[in-house]
Amino acid sequence: MAAALTADPRQDPTTPLWRAAQVFRLLSCLYALGFHIAINDDLRRPVTGWVLFGVLIAWSAACAVAYLAGFGRRAAWVVAEVVIAIALMLSTEFVASDQWVQDNQSWPTTLWVTNAVISAAILRGPLTGMATGLLVMAAYAGLKGYVSINLGRNATVVIELAVGLAVGMAAQTARRAHAELQRATRLAAALEERERLSRQVHDGAIQVLALVSRRGREIGGATAELAELAGEQERALRRLMSAGPAAPEAGAVTDVGAELRRRASDRVSVSLPADPVLLDAAVAAELSAAVANALDNVAAHAGPAHAYVLVEDLGDTVTVSVRDDGPGIATGRLAEARAEGRLGVAASIVGRIEWLGGSAVLHTEPGGGTEWELTVPRREGDTGGHDG
Repeated sequence: MAAALTADPRQDPTTPLWRAAQVFRLLSCLYALGFHIAINDDLRRPVTGWVLFGVLIAWSAACAVAYLAGFGRRAAWVVAEVVIAIALMLSTEFVASDQWVQDNQSWPTTLWVTNAVISAAILRGPLTGMATGLLVMAAYAGLKGYVSINLGRNATVVIELAVGLAVGMAAQTARRAHAELQRATRLAAALEERERLSRQVHDGAIQVLALVSRRGREIGGATAELAELAGEQERALRRLMSAGPAAPEAGAVTDVGAELRRRASDRVSVSLPADPVLLDAAVAAELSAAVANALDNVAAHAGPAHAYVLVEDLGDTVTVSVRDDGPGIATGRLAEARAEGRLGVAASIVGRIEWLGGSAVLHTEPGGGTEWELTVPRREGDTGGHDG
């Protein structure tokens, strides 16, 4: 039996920038069309010029669709855009005479080529945007055969660098603001849930424990020990309910492997990668809590079974597998527990991982043990063994 729950992909905070970039792309294509109509008769190979211009329009349309839909927002697509933009720029030498090349800009105007710089800046930030601008201008200098340092007459280099810097910083700021908003939203939700649970616990469990503690002391004898235990649990619950959740420091990361290593015991084996597995502190805490709940279930329901915890750092994601060699879970048992109002698995394991934008997959069958595969995505700013 296998079950999985995966949250919808989180919205890209740079989506407005990608949309604005495609408006700029459209305007640059219109400008390129007007420029090409004006200069095509002066080219050495005008027919070839129109064919290449058709490639420019087709590629521009493909980029617009890819970036607006989202599937093009990755390094491979942006690299392809940069390569094609530079190739079209260098094709000027093939379709135009040497004198025309010296007297004019490239036939795909530098305004249109700026689209590649913008895409790189949105995807990877200001440094990559500026580096792409320098690469484009290096190709332009190679086409001309010289490097112009007269910024008064040739401000193209400054424009490309400025665009890469400004758009990259805007994308970087949008991602940071989005991360802060998510962190604040999670904290607010945690506080609200804690207050709700505090009311319920106070009206239920705490009052019952207080009653048991008081009556047990009054009865005395063998019940005095039970009264003391009830009193201890009452005080522990009150401390838990009164203590607010600690908000992790912004940008803090934690080695989730070190957190899980503490779970090792005679009946729990923990296997970790050689390098630290760094995650956002809040993500690491929730993932560790989900693993702890899975191990608690093993201890409570799998008898003398041995549990095995395996941590895998996959770069963009981290997967923790919790497997035991116990009797497994009977078919339909989880559904019965949910119907009875026992939501430990759904809320403590699946719910936690789903909240993090990850997936929780359960593999179990009667007599075949139980295995949880808990996968969470890395957030921007986390550093893992595969990210360098």
